[in-house]
Amino acid sequence: MQPAQRSARQWELDALRGLMLVLMTLTHMPTGFSPVLSQPFGFVSAAEGFVLISAVLAGRVYSARAERQGLAVLRPGLWRRAATLYLCHAALLTLALTLIAWLGVVRHQGGVTGLLEYFFIDPTVAVPAAYALLYNPPLLDVLPLYIVLMLVSPWVIARALRHGWRGVLCVSLLLWLAEQWGLGAWLHAGAQSLGWPLPYKDMGAFHLFAWQGLWVVGLWLGARRGPWPVVRAWLWLPALAIVLTGLVWRHRVGQDPMPGIAAVASLFDKWSLGPLRLLNLAAMVTVLLASAPWWRVLPRPLPLELLGRQSLPVFCAHVVIALFTLAFFGSVEVLRPWTTDAVLLAATFAGLFGVALVAQWRDQGGALVRWTRACSHYSSKGERGEHSANLGAG
Repeated sequence: MQPAQRSARQWELDALRGLMLVLMTLTHMPTGFSPVLSQPFGFVSAAEGFVLISAVLAGRVYSARAERQGLAVLRPGLWRRAATLYLCHAALLTLALTLIAWLGVVRHQGGVTGLLEYFFIDPTVAVPAAYALLYNPPLLDVLPLYIVLMLVSPWVIARALRHGWRGVLCVSLLLWLAEQWGLGAWLHAGAQSLGWPLPYKDMGAFHLFAWQGLWVVGLWLGARRGPWPVVRAWLWLPALAIVLTGLVWRHRVGQDPMPGIAAVASLFDKWSLGPLRLLNLAAMVTVLLASAPWWRVLPRPLPLELLGRQSLPVFCAHVVIALFTLAFFGSVEVLRPWTTDAVLLAATFAGLFGVALVAQWRDQGGALVRWTRACSHYSSKGERGEHSANLGAG
């Protein structure tokens, strides 16, 4: 497959990312449906799928661009995207630390005050740390992770294109292993001994040294030449067995695989991407790749494709809606009629599709303007060429 072909958008990836956004919304919206619909497919959440798919798309687009135009294009392109993400994150932070925080205090909503707990404890530290991507309260900790990973991606992709992916993957694996033994907490303890005021838990739930491993694997998959990996027949059945086991286990026991046994919980830990959680995720990816030929038979999920294509505005919109829901309706602990929660979810998804449609219309309008300008440009060139030809003939 040529680089230009590899960089082409694939509807399957858009649809999967749209599905991840739907699952994120069901998880983050404080309704009675959240405990049941969170991690519905096993001990894997939408966050892993969203990060992995985003990394695959970034690897596919930017590695192809680097092969066509040179490695120099990597840094401006990826950093420009990181800057866009930062502006979105800064807008969400400003909303959360002003209007949402005020509403939480005025309306006595513990879901909001708990969400922004450190901000209420020490705002003089929390505010600058938040804009520096160091203080990351829940719901506002995904984009900072994404921004940091985008910022380091130019060096990762450039190193891999020059020297191969083996060394990059090995370093990434070592960092992931170190995080399983508490690398991030150890570094934070050292910083605290030097006077660092921010508690470790308030720096974000996603442990960077673990999640970089998932991102690097996604970049590698996206940058690969040729079609998607072919799943061997001997791997299909074990992967399916792992997926089904995780699915039944999660819904029979709950999101804690063995309540009260911390050693087992750490193996499935979401924030440090425990080894058994990664095994569950790898099995799901294997099953998806093995079943890829049947995807073409099914009708294309156009609504999910739309959400996936417009993932950034949809993601930001779902955070805004979740914050206002916490401020006006309370957290998931607040008992409400299931009909109220159903109406909240229906209105939320209507709003998300509205945002996606507006963003799509904006993109198509921009494309139409560019196409019109290009047509005018070539038309004027053709007229000048025809005029020149007539002069020559005369």
